[in-house]
Amino acid sequence: MARYRLGSVLVALGVGASAVALAATATPANIAAALADKGRPQAEAARDAARKPGELLAWSGALKPGAKVADLIMGGGYFTRILSVAVGPQGHVWAYQPAEFIAFRSTYADSQNAVAAAYKNVTPLNMGIAGLDLPDGLDLVLTVQNYHDMHLARMPADGAAKVDAEVFKSLKPGGIFLVVDHVADAGSGLEAPNKLHRIDPAIVRQEAEAAGFKFAGESQLLRNPADPHTASVFDPAIRGKTDQFVLKFRKPG
Repeated sequence: MARYRLGSVLVALGVGASAVALAATATPANIAAALADKGRPQAEAARDAARKPGELLAWSGALKPGAKVADLIMGGGYFTRILSVAVGPQGHVWAYQPAEFIAFRSTYADSQNAVAAAYKNVTPLNMGIAGLDLPDGLDLVLTVQNYHDMHLARMPADGAAKVDAEVFKSLKPGGIFLVVDHVADAGSGLEAPNKLHRIDPAIVRQEAEAAGFKFAGESQLLRNPADPHTASVFDPAIRGKTDQFVLKFRKPG
């Protein structure tokens, strides 16, 4: 009842629904502590204003102390470090770096090894995309700016379907699959991942739902209407400022 009254007062004052929603997803203490972690590289912390990890992870609703989490295609480990501190010593993070990534660029292995050495509740995984094997009972699986990579020409044709199925199997009932990626135009198909490193969010939703997930919402947190969706995400004119979608899926149960 108090929450209803607060929302009514804010709307009456002209604050609006978006502000009410923001208040409802204020950064929890465990996530705030993770963002303040002194072990994070300064270059990563400097990107927080653009990437909004606190708001993003709070919106997932699944990153609690003691949680079991997978960072799906961890890249340089930006989110892995945050997840590790947020779940705390009673939680655990499985940081997945595909073998295909490591074969393409050995520094991906270096990044994975560095994070696992610095954070004792992180277990590295590096099998191929089609052979992903996650532990059961996970609370959250997060993939950021990398879902499209599963559709690159160098990846197995059925890689995305196998990954989605494995994520679904590994999550506990009610567990969350959070997908963030660069927006491609509707109807652009699988050409966009290879040419622009973007993906149509409708493809992601279709594939996740085909694996058994229920769509649980979309956040506008990282949208940028000024991005025309026509340039590669690595183009200096748009890099770091792309229009990104945030989709949340829930395993039924």
